[in-house]
Amino acid sequence: MKYLLLIYDDPKVWEGFSEGEVGKMMGEYREFSSQISESGHMLGGAQLQPPESATTVRIRDSKRLVHDGPFAETREVLGGYYLVEAKDLDEAIGLAARIPSARVGTVEVRPLVESPGVKP
Repeated sequence: MKYLLLIYDDPKVWEGFSEGEVGKMMGEYREFSSQISESGHMLGGAQLQPPESATTVRIRDSKRLVHDGPFAETREVLGGYYLVEAKDLDEAIGLAARIPSARVGTVEVRPLVESPGVKP
């Protein structure tokens, strides 16, 4: 089964890290990515640009409304994701728990709705 591991962090926490701490965390991310790639769990993933680079789009009364910035003001923001293959939710949770940001933020584990013939 495919799961999306959504990584939420508080940017202020990262701003408080020293350059060395950021480097260490990014090294841990590279190692984790390498490990789950080699194990066959990783199907994809990426770090996202900061929330300030987001654009939201809505259609209301047949009019397109485009706004700069994220949809909601929250303390934790979506910073990246992994798309993984796991045998069940327990295995997906185990992978999520190994993501470095799980120690300082939140990782949401969300199963994908898999449709025949549609690739994620």
